Amino acid sequence: MENKTPGKLFLCATPIGNLEDITFRVLETLRSVDLIAAEDTRHSIKLLNHFEIKTPMTSYHEFNKIDKGKYLVDQLLQGINIALVTDAGTPAISDPGEELVRMCLDAGIEVTSLPGPAACVTALTMSGLSARRFCFEGFLPTDKKERNQVLERLKNETRTTVMYEAPHRLVRTMEILEEVLGDRRIVFCKELTKKHERRMEMTCREALACFEKEEPRGEFVLVIEGQDPEVLLEEERSSWEQMSIEEHMEVYTDRGMNRKEAMKAVAADRGVSKRDIYQALLDHEQGD
Repeated sequence: MENKTPGKLFLCATPIGNLEDITFRVLETLRSVDLIAAEDTRHSIKLLNHFEIKTPMTSYHEFNKIDKGKYLVDQLLQGINIALVTDAGTPAISDPGEELVRMCLDAGIEVTSLPGPAACVTALTMSGLSARRFCFEGFLPTDKKERNQVLERLKNETRTTVMYEAPHRLVRTMEILEEVLGDRRIVFCKELTKKHERRMEMTCREALACFEKEEPRGEFVLVIEGQDPEVLLEEERSSWEQMSIEEHMEVYTDRGMNRKEAMKAVAADRGVSKRDIYQALLDHEQGD
């Protein structure tokens, strides 16, 4: 029995609003594959009809990603080429496509990604905040413990953070962010690439006041300013200065550092020279 050459999974980025943002390569791929796996076939049929694409579709979403994923992998192993599309943007970003990609790679199936629109990058580049270093959090977890872990990490995050939020959760999320991050600067983006695209730059408190008057509608992309490294350094130094130099030394010697290494570490923490630490320890010993 002849072994069939496996098909290929194509991750096709689709417009996040403006249909003209679709690429020629994605259009050609959607026309040439054997099957399109769509997050919502009712949504994607509008895109296919607009560009007169007749390729068959099947649904692949959060609630059937395991069983349907196995089916799609089986089809790919039979030599079927499949394009994966999400409702808007790039598959696998805050999307069950991530699961399908892993399943395909584990099965030895080739996966390729066709670049195109992504709401997170679109919002980041128009935010005016630093785009040199950033992190992406998607939607905050609904589980309280997991959400608190994420927020605790974000508290001291110096990179710009990008996240998504649904309108019915936005006010509560802003309350949580203000409590954890303080009155941080945030850029809110919605209706990206559409006629009524909006960019709103506010602090957490200003946002809460705004959304109390104007009920949030539509999904938002939040671009959050990173913590100032100088502020973090000052807070860290302040915490060290609340303990004596001898206690500070013990923090490092208890970790196995020798006295010389510990003095160097303490000096760095406090923003002083090693000579200053040595002299302070000497004065303390002589005082005893």
